[in-house]
Amino acid sequence: MLRQFLLFGAIGAAGFLIDSGAYLLAYSFGAGVYGRFFSFLCAATFTWVLNRAFNFKDRTGSMAGQWARFLMANSAGAIVNLGVFFLAMAFIPFLRDNPQTGSVIAIGMGSVAGLFFNFAASKLFVFRSEPPS
Repeated sequence: MLRQFLLFGAIGAAGFLIDSGAYLLAYSFGAGVYGRFFSFLCAATFTWVLNRAFNFKDRTGSMAGQWARFLMANSAGAIVNLGVFFLAMAFIPFLRDNPQTGSVIAIGMGSVAGLFFNFAASKLFVFRSEPPS
């Protein structure tokens, strides 16, 4: 399980880069902090694909079923992630006063906050083996 958690964390770190890059792209188009919703969806899709391919490849189940469970299970993790991001941007002056650098730091804070919940949800709910039909 430690190997799985570490791989999950490494994939999440790559997701952080996708999340940050997509946010900065959306921000450059005038989305402001609301670009965070777009960036989260990009990162979530990226990490789901990699976890399915490398971390939970022994699990059975349809892609559509896993994706639907992923969205449901990680909603709480997303709320934690986004909540920490918005609270950090609102209440930490350095982050608020330096929106590009600050947003990347706040995204990292949110990512760490949701990591443990998302791993448990992915292992137990999203990528569970489905009984044969």
